[in-house]
Amino acid sequence: MVKISGLINRTLTFRLTFRVMLALAMLLMAALLTMFYYSRKAVKEEAVQNAGQALEATVERIDNILLSVEQASGNIYWRMLPHINQKDRLEDYARRLKEGNSYVVDCHIDWNTDSLERMGWIEPKAKGDATATFALPLYNGRQKVGTMAVDVSLAMLSKIVLEAKTSPNSFCTLIRNDGSILIHPDSSSLNRNILTLSKRDDHTMRETAKAMLNGDEGYRKVKLDGRDYYVFYKPFKRADVRGRDMTDLGWSVGVVLPEDDIFGDYIQLHYMVLGIAVAGLLLLLLSCYFFIHRQFLPLRQLERSAKRIAEGYYDEPIPDSLQQDEVGRLQRHFQKMQQSLSTRMGELQRLSATLKERGEELQATYEHAQAADRMKTNFLYNMSDQMMAPVGGIVKSVETICDHSGETAEEDTGELVDEIQRQGSKVTALLNELIKDSEKIMN
Repeated sequence: MVKISGLINRTLTFRLTFRVMLALAMLLMAALLTMFYYSRKAVKEEAVQNAGQALEATVERIDNILLSVEQASGNIYWRMLPHINQKDRLEDYARRLKEGNSYVVDCHIDWNTDSLERMGWIEPKAKGDATATFALPLYNGRQKVGTMAVDVSLAMLSKIVLEAKTSPNSFCTLIRNDGSILIHPDSSSLNRNILTLSKRDDHTMRETAKAMLNGDEGYRKVKLDGRDYYVFYKPFKRADVRGRDMTDLGWSVGVVLPEDDIFGDYIQLHYMVLGIAVAGLLLLLLSCYFFIHRQFLPLRQLERSAKRIAEGYYDEPIPDSLQQDEVGRLQRHFQKMQQSLSTRMGELQRLSATLKERGEELQATYEHAQAADRMKTNFLYNMSDQMMAPVGGIVKSVETICDHSGETAEEDTGELVDEIQRQGSKVTALLNELIKDSEKIMN
């Protein structure tokens, strides 16, 4: 990670590419989030609208089944009235109703006079399969003689209704006002209380069940068996048909849609768009990198040229640039700078050579002067050394004459004077030789 960070910090191409991609990624993310938000909202609104239509279609489908049973029962009922005192004949009509209507699973006559006083849908008293019962009281004049009970199988009713699915995993449900289930995909749940079933689910399911029992209309998000569902519900309203008993049944119908069915395509599109976006960003990253890398090729050439110039290679030419942008102009200016620097360095090199040559001459002159100086010193030393003996002799002779002037004979004094004269001449000769040699050294 440190190496990558160092590479990015040292390479302008990586930095520019990274910043461009970061800006584009932020803009793309903002656009995608906005799109996902409004698209999810639109999908949810469409799901609510479709669920409302599904509820209407479900109510209409159930009501058509109930109406067909009511009408078939009413037709048989009016045929039975002329034979109200013939029980066998009435039983025969009940059997015909059962055989002639595919929705009716049983039709029998209850001769108990304490049963229902009006026609309508009632809870069955018979044991066995879960059914919904349509009852019609039988009268002989003003006297009640019994009740015809027409049973509709809830399992068959559920099957018929559930065949019209709004989505692959959706289902419909119909409950009475006492909470018992009339329609459900699980036949074992028929006639069971929805509040009992909802105890095993979260509180939203219980609240949804209570809302349905109260006759409310709307939708809620619930969790069933660990999965998220949307429950759309409304009261069951029957079609107003002439001669039909319009007593409110107190039923409520619901359509249950898995969240995956509502947002499945949206989620799939979500991942598809994200995949395309990521692939597009990667492709754009590579395109930006290669484009910027190519655009910065003159800069890299300038970098190498500057490095070579720093190493002392001033004469290496910088290639021409065909670009007309800032990089091209920089390369051309750098090229002029290199040419000017090369010219200046040439002049400096020639001047340096001249200075070196003159320095060498001065060095030779200096060395010659030092040699002459050493020669002069040696000469003076030798001459001084040669003059010391004559001068010493002169001094000694003079001291002898001075110290023994009265005691020394004339002959000895003459010899001493002659010795002083010889030594003096010798000193004079040495001085003349010194003057001549000094003139030679100075010349």
